[in-house]
Amino acid sequence: MTQVQAQTLSLDRPTRRKAAIGLWAVFVTQFVSFLFIYARNIAMPGIIAEMDGMALFSWLIALPALSGSVSTLLFGKLSDIFGRRAILLVSIGLFLVGLGLAATVTTMTGFVAAAAFMSIGHFPIIPLCFTAIGDLFPPAERAKWTGLLNLPTGVAALIGPMLGGLVAESFLGWRWLYWGTIPLMLVASVVLVIGLPDTSQKTIPKIDVIGTAVMIIATTTLILGFSWLGTIERRGTGLILVAISVVAWIGFILIEKRAEAPILDPQVFQNRTFMTVAGTSVLSLFGTLGIMAYSPIFAQQVMNVSPSLNGSMLTPYSLLTAFLGIPAGFWLARTKRYKGPYILGYAVVTIAMVMMWRFTADTPIWLYVLATSIAGFGIGAIPTINTVVAQSAVPRRLLGVAVGAIYFFQMVGMAAAPAFIGLAQNSAPDLEGGLKLVFLIGAVCTLASLVLVFTIPELAMEKEQPG
Repeated sequence: MTQVQAQTLSLDRPTRRKAAIGLWAVFVTQFVSFLFIYARNIAMPGIIAEMDGMALFSWLIALPALSGSVSTLLFGKLSDIFGRRAILLVSIGLFLVGLGLAATVTTMTGFVAAAAFMSIGHFPIIPLCFTAIGDLFPPAERAKWTGLLNLPTGVAALIGPMLGGLVAESFLGWRWLYWGTIPLMLVASVVLVIGLPDTSQKTIPKIDVIGTAVMIIATTTLILGFSWLGTIERRGTGLILVAISVVAWIGFILIEKRAEAPILDPQVFQNRTFMTVAGTSVLSLFGTLGIMAYSPIFAQQVMNVSPSLNGSMLTPYSLLTAFLGIPAGFWLARTKRYKGPYILGYAVVTIAMVMMWRFTADTPIWLYVLATSIAGFGIGAIPTINTVVAQSAVPRRLLGVAVGAIYFFQMVGMAAAPAFIGLAQNSAPDLEGGLKLVFLIGAVCTLASLVLVFTIPELAMEKEQPG
């Protein structure tokens, strides 16, 4: 980097006072976003029961994941062009409209449609908040403040479920979780306008319309294809859609290599560090999904514990995953090394998944709590490390693309993982055997992640990448 470029970057950084205001803006936005997620998750069973919508439950997962994954990648690129503040406000605006739509629908079909629309705005908010940290602070300080961004997430995890249960069971009803989020998000918008600097480019490049269209086709066919692989009567259609997606992704990469302003810069695909982070993020989802979605089923239907007791059993895991990013950020900021924490994190998660693979109906509660807590200790730091490393691996002009792409790959993995896990589970003769296979798959995938991070290059985190 030349001296002129370094001086320009220094001038682009906000003053300490403005950075502090910007940090509060990001904290408030992150908190409200996660507060809604945790509160809504508790209310969701009642919403589905009220609308008799269990038959459409899979679509309530797949369609928001589809719309949210596409918008996350697209908005990440747009934020590099038009600035983080402008695109965050656009995301919040779409989110607010979606909240209003979801609060007024009376059918499950309408609710799924409203959730899919709402996710266009809601999903990009969190990665954009993480990316905004890169605008506010130089590389040497990003790790610390990225870790501290887990603080509002953790507070939301503590009070969100209780808030969701109280509102859903009160005379107000679940719809007020949606109505009540609107004024909170409006407050966040005002703080963002005041606190975040304008990072838009002075010269606006052409938008990659063709690449965006092909990316949408590739993502849609991939997510729907994988979603249908787990259903016997739709497996053939699912395979066709996956094949179409592969062709579309190849076409997308070729288009991006020639595009004037690619939606996903080829430099990201050619970056070994970034692609390692993306690959391990997708693989680790199999372990995370096993803990969050399948271990409660094992506890309640195999170990025969009550739902309320099972919730308490998972509390240590939830707290560790919510708060561990804070010390991880400080550790990265002090040591400027990330390979060691990566190796430790994935090694610990692998051990925990192997322990869960050995679970039986007679497994004591304390061992369940111990295994999931060990998993939380390993998983908790990884999102913070992923964000910091993704930002350290690319030049500043690609911060939005890099962080958005990491979340995009995770969402695609979240949509694809249930199909593979469902096939494995259904191949077992009973529920206990099927769930143990799920935990074994999680162990194998986290072990593969561990092997991958042994090969990741150790970049200088305190320096901006050229380009």
